[in-house]
Amino acid sequence: MAVPIQKRFVTIDEYHRMGEQGVFPPDARVELIRGEIVEMSPIGPAHAGSVRRFIRNFSARLSPFAIVDAQNPVELREQESEPQPDITLLRLQDDLYSTATPTPGDTLLVVEVADSSLSFDRRVKMHLYAEAGIPESWLVDLNSEALFVYRQPTPEGYQDVRAYQRGESVSPEAFPNVSFTLEEILG
Repeated sequence: MAVPIQKRFVTIDEYHRMGEQGVFPPDARVELIRGEIVEMSPIGPAHAGSVRRFIRNFSARLSPFAIVDAQNPVELREQESEPQPDITLLRLQDDLYSTATPTPGDTLLVVEVADSSLSFDRRVKMHLYAEAGIPESWLVDLNSEALFVYRQPTPEGYQDVRAYQRGESVSPEAFPNVSFTLEEILG
């Protein structure tokens, strides 16, 4: 007789307690997505280089206006999720969010860099960010060398999605006077 596999979902608070109690190894790359603990893909050189380009370019032009954060959690309490976007632009805050994890209201833009995780990022994470009300999300597809910009969040997903290719420029919606070429983004 086959026994059905049971999933047990965890809350954000349980997830934090598990981390505090050392349930995850120190080098574990996990995030909480809709109550499930999900192992993240390993970071390869192309992915790491892309994240570093974002850090360099965003910091050079946006640091007076926003906090440029890399691979740190954003708490989406209503979705029982705590993803770790590759890059996040956060509203300025004097304590640099050292007393609380940023929430959607603190978040101006999230960026996911994808090679092997493209399907999951597009299908799951972009919808999650829209449902949480994050105003803008970018998805960098390293394989096709394209940037997908997601805007106008609703509970059903982003209503405006546009693809950018080499030779084009894009500006974060929160900073329309600051633009980045796809060459700067893709290298």
